[in-house]
Amino acid sequence: MKLKKRTAKNVHTAFVEEAKANQRLLMFAEKTEEEGLPQIAHLFRAVAAAEGVHSRRHFALLESVADTQTNLERAFQSEKTVNGVHYLNMLREAEEDGEKAVAIVFSQSRDVEASHADLYKKALNHLIAQRSTEYYVCTVCGYTAEREPPERCPICSAPRSKFEKVD
Repeated sequence: MKLKKRTAKNVHTAFVEEAKANQRLLMFAEKTEEEGLPQIAHLFRAVAAAEGVHSRRHFALLESVADTQTNLERAFQSEKTVNGVHYLNMLREAEEDGEKAVAIVFSQSRDVEASHADLYKKALNHLIAQRSTEYYVCTVCGYTAEREPPERCPICSAPRSKFEKVD
């Protein structure tokens, strides 16, 4: 579907805002659970699920989901661009502004994006073989490990206990 420029901009804005709301509410739910209020956490997760529906609907208006090979190629190119262009610029600007904590997060995110690109490239190379593997994600920086989590995250040095298995 080809949208007119203004409408496409509005749909993109709606997608971004709904995706942010989804994540924000999930984080609110985690905090609420820590505070011992499971019913409020349940409400936050329910509304987050609804915001997720909205963001996926908006995304579908903006971009098509193609066959697996095309999706892997697009994901690979996206990771390379985010890693090689966007995070480099954001990192440089954070350093120029003296924002050390932000620079660390951007640096780690950049490195994780590079590893994601490698995972997509592997998947493209093994698409026909349908090689099965387990994935574990570092809950501190997002590094994604195959087969088993490392003793320490290679990006942020978090211990193995900070990795969650992706089902």
